[in-house]
Amino acid sequence: LLFYSNYCPHHTSEEIFTYYQQFDNKFGLPLRKEWQPFTPIKKPKKKLKIGYVSPDFKKHSAQNFLLPTLAQHDHQKFEIYAFAELSKEDHVTKQYQSYVNHWIPTQNLTDQQMVQKIRDMEIDILVDLAGHTYGNRLGVFARKPAPVSVTWLGYGYTTGLTAIDYFLTDKVMVPSGSEHLFSEQPWRLNNYGHCCYEAKSDMGDVGPLPALKNGHITFGTLTRAIRINDRVIKVWADILKRVKNSKLMINSEDFKKLEILNLLEDKFNLLGISNEQLIFCFQSPPWDTMRQIDIALDCFPHNSGTTLIEHLYMGNPFITYSNRPSVGRIGASILTALGREEWIATSEQEYVDKVVDLATNTAKLTTIRSSLRKEIQASPIMDHKGFVRELEQTYQSMWE
Repeated sequence: LLFYSNYCPHHTSEEIFTYYQQFDNKFGLPLRKEWQPFTPIKKPKKKLKIGYVSPDFKKHSAQNFLLPTLAQHDHQKFEIYAFAELSKEDHVTKQYQSYVNHWIPTQNLTDQQMVQKIRDMEIDILVDLAGHTYGNRLGVFARKPAPVSVTWLGYGYTTGLTAIDYFLTDKVMVPSGSEHLFSEQPWRLNNYGHCCYEAKSDMGDVGPLPALKNGHITFGTLTRAIRINDRVIKVWADILKRVKNSKLMINSEDFKKLEILNLLEDKFNLLGISNEQLIFCFQSPPWDTMRQIDIALDCFPHNSGTTLIEHLYMGNPFITYSNRPSVGRIGASILTALGREEWIATSEQEYVDKVVDLATNTAKLTTIRSSLRKEIQASPIMDHKGFVRELEQTYQSMWE
């Protein structure tokens, strides 16, 4: 329920947050009776013990953000522990293991056993990387096993647990004034967006602008079907009507199911868009699909994350609609870090106008295509070392 509510196009942020509060009331607050004091805490400490808790230390979209982070940690000042909720390890797991000081498999531990282990190891800062996704250990965090706890990266919104101290984010994702929508205290990075990114080695070159060969503009999105709601379809249909002969390419595993594909076609047909303008595919990895797209379109109220950055890396300008705090501002956060704020819309109408404006200027699109990869490589998004230095300063400040 909590995971899916983030995608709901007709609920207010306040309504959605009430579900998270219910979660805390039912599953979080009753566990406060298990909280115990910590051994006297030293400030400052020579070396902080950071514990990362995740079910995703394997081949998973999180690796593009997490591997470069763990690779850059300063082991003189930080001792890194990985609490791995894995049923099966793979070649990426081996890479994670090489970056941490201590590897602790957790899949056979109860919440109480895991809490005891964390306390025995005297972890200073415990970081949740899963939120309400499969394999999370939020029951451990509800029991407060470390003096400082943080949620970051894997979920995009609050956990609902008042037991967790901080929601690690940036100024764009969680703007000032939206603190009431989080059970944790938002802690914003100053000089970087909420993450850093490392490109996969098999992505290949950007390739020329498809419109030059096709004679028409191809819009595209790579996303789970859950993100494509009626509001998004209406906006995309408006764009297809305004840009003559344009097509929309949607790449998602979900379209292997014919009933989902047909349902989406019907919704577009009702808005006057023919099936000839729609291209459905389910290619993985999607790099060749991205090479066929001129302009990438974000979904809302829940933006894309990984695929947004991948589009930019593949030379595709990306229009996003910045709305609901955190999940609805992921696109704005990434584009701000890139220095491309002109691709951020703050209303559905502005979104349509920005896309149409770009689509009618192939010369501009050609220039963007040739420079975008260099831009993202030179941006804070791919400055792994700088990002981790600020992250480590943040851990230090949280501890103090």
